[in-house]
Amino acid sequence: MTVVQVQVQVEGPVRTVTLNRPEKRNAMNAEMLEQLHAAFKQPPGPAERVAVIRSTGRVFCAGLDLRERSGTLDQPGASPIEAVLHAIEHYPLPVVAVVQGDAIAGGNELALHCDLVVASTAAAFGMSLAQIGLAPTWFLAKKLLEVGGPVATREILLLGDPLPAERMHRLGLIARVAPPDELEAAADSVIGRLASNAPLSLRAMKALIVREMAFRDGIEHKDVDALVEAARTSADAREGIAARMERRQPHFEGR
Repeated sequence: MTVVQVQVQVEGPVRTVTLNRPEKRNAMNAEMLEQLHAAFKQPPGPAERVAVIRSTGRVFCAGLDLRERSGTLDQPGASPIEAVLHAIEHYPLPVVAVVQGDAIAGGNELALHCDLVVASTAAAFGMSLAQIGLAPTWFLAKKLLEVGGPVATREILLLGDPLPAERMHRLGLIARVAPPDELEAAADSVIGRLASNAPLSLRAMKALIVREMAFRDGIEHKDVDALVEAARTSADAREGIAARMERRQPHFEGR
């Protein structure tokens, strides 16, 4: 029996999609990715105006499940999260991420692929891929450049250290920050405004933004893809993931 790791609830104009794997810090395994993808491939109903992504527990999302990922490093192809993020980015209605806790690696990308992010000051965002021997795909790096620009993207990717929500806000990567006890009120304000705006305008504006930011897709990047693939299938990547799961410092050899 499939475990419900993604809960979907529609109340009036708001569709809420909740990650529900708190015991694993909402790390995304194959089942969660499949359920999350299905939630955003389903067309919104006529009364819906906005979608919201939330999660249960203290962590918003710790990224892809490393225990599952460690067994797929030799498999070629796009990152398994890309189809999910593409569905969210192209969802016809605005999508708001309500981030109560840390959003790391794939969790960071999940939040930033939403149209607006409302985060608790207790949350941190990060892409620790360089610390475990991996690199983001063209699709994933493109989103960081779109929302943060090259300076912020370099800091996030090359250093790999999590950034507090307040710094993410100052860098322009997220829309709102609020103390933990004020997060729901801040989120409700944003969601309520979206729900009260003209629905045809919202759909048109979202489509405009997504289409106008798609120019990077046409840039030739097969050589960059090869570099990313080499990192993903390297001995360093296996060592980095093993070290992260064993809670020790990795020993990288550049191979």
